Parts: sequence; structure tokens; C-alpha cells
Amino acid sequence: MAIDRSTQLSKQGDSWVGRFSAMASPCEILMHVSDEMLAEKFLQVAAKEAWRIEEKYSRYREDSIVSQINGSDGKAIEVDSETAQLLDFALQCYELSGGMFDISSGILRQAWPFSNASKEPSQELIDSLLPLIGLEKVQWNTPHLSLPPWMQIDLGGIGKEYAVDRTLGLLLGISDSPILVNFGGDIACSRCPDSDNPWRIGIEDPKAANEAQQLLELTSGALATSGNTQRYLISNGKRYGHVLNPNTGWPVEGAPLSITVAEANCTRAGMLATFAMLKGEGAEDFLEEQEVRYWVLR
Repeated sequence: MAIDRSTQLSKQGDSWVGRFSAMASPCEILMHVSDEMLAEKFLQVAAKEAWRIEEKYSRYREDSIVSQINGSDGKAIEVDSETAQLLDFALQCYELSGGMFDISSGILRQAWPFSNASKEPSQELIDSLLPLIGLEKVQWNTPHLSLPPWMQIDLGGIGKEYAVDRTLGLLLGISDSPILVNFGGDIACSRCPDSDNPWRIGIEDPKAANEAQQLLELTSGALATSGNTQRYLISNGKRYGHVLNPNTGWPVEGAPLSITVAEANCTRAGMLATFAMLKGEGAEDFLEEQEVRYWVLR
């Protein structure tokens, strides 16, 4: 299937809106600038960076560093400094979450494809995959990573938020104009156009696709959302969300439909939103302890 690498720029009031697709998500850049040439430059820089990160870390590309690691058959792979930083962050998330945030748990998609499944998997299949999960089994001596045979890693759980922060940083290196970066609902902005004109962002209604249940105002910082509104399975009257417990191989019990967290940057917001989802019924208590702004939809 051909990959869409086109961009679109349009005027929206006093701002410009740039759009493209990356990381299986609609992406847009809101730019409060009057100069069309500057807006076009912002858009091209943003799209190029998003596509670069997607190509480098996609598990679907044979030439990506993730595919190289997953196909290493137990041999040590030397990684570059950017990948090393992402792996360090993933290991930090693993430790902080008590092993619940685990980039090696993506192999459970073999049991839970969600998009084309009509019933829950067998316990036998799940049990066959559980021994292939656990970052404690990985040898990481910067810059060398040794992944046991048959294990896999997937950086998709942190890649999009990282791309948002990286992209905004690059754009701010060009101009300090008011800019908002939105990659599939993960958002970061430099500042709002003015104090009376904040960025307005809708949180999708989990029970009505493409409709906003709540409207948020953002003047600076970032928002990230984790949820089960798009990927889930209903079998025998029970709804299974796609956020999985790496210890059991089953969806987290009592997880909200959606959690949105506001933080200084998108990477941290995404980390806390995912941690909260993994807490299930305890999501709100966890977020209260973090003393952050959040919105939970059940």
C-alpha cells in the first residue's frame, strides 16, 4: 500500500493550518503567523521530522532500527544516541510503573489483534506469549542492546509523543510564533496567540466518534490522551480495551475509556496518561497523587 507523503496548507482565520499523515494518525500544525511562506516552511519541517521518526522506529519497516533489533536473534545491536535515549526512557517507564509499562509487551498483539478479531483469545495462546515479555530479560549496555530470541520491542507507546516534542522544538528554532503541534490527539504548543485567545481543544466523546465531549483551553505546554475509544473488542457482551496488562496478557480491568493529561511536554503527559490507564480502577487516585491536570472519561 502506498504511503501518503503529501501536505496541505490552508488559511483559517488569522492562522494557517498544515495537515499531513504520519504514524497512522492525522497530523496538523496550527500556526498563528501572517506569512504564508513561513507557514509553509513550518509545515515542511514538521512533516519531514514526523516521517523521519516514523520510518526510523516503525515496526512495519524492515529497514527500521526496531526491526533490526527484533530480528537480531539474540545478537547485540549497537544503536545511535537518539535511540539510546528512547530506550533509556522506556526502561525508566518500566521501572516507575512496576513493570506495567513494557515495550516488549507488543507481542501480545498476536493474541489481541482487535481490528479484525471477533472473540477473545484462548488462555493457551496468551500463556505461550507471556514468557516473551519482560524488559528485565533484555541486556542494555549503552549503546548495545541484546534482545533474547523471539522477543520483540515496540516503541509505538512513546514514539508519537516524542515526535510531537521534537517537532515543536524544531519549529521554535525557526521562530517563536504561536504554534500548536497535534499528532493524532497528542498535542504540544509554544504559546497561545494572546491571553484572550487560547488554543481550544476538544476531548473526543468515547460514545460518539468525532464529537467532542469536553472543550479544553491550552495556553502553553502539552496534552496527551490514552484510551480505549478506538481499539476494543466486544465478545459475549463484554468490552475488552486494547490497554493490556503485561503480567496477565489480558486487558486491564476497570480501565477508563479515555484519560487526558496536561503537562509541560507531551512525552511526560503521555507517560502519565498511560500509567493511569494501567492502574485501571485506580486511575483517578494515581493522577491525584501526581498533582496534574487531567480528564477521565468512563
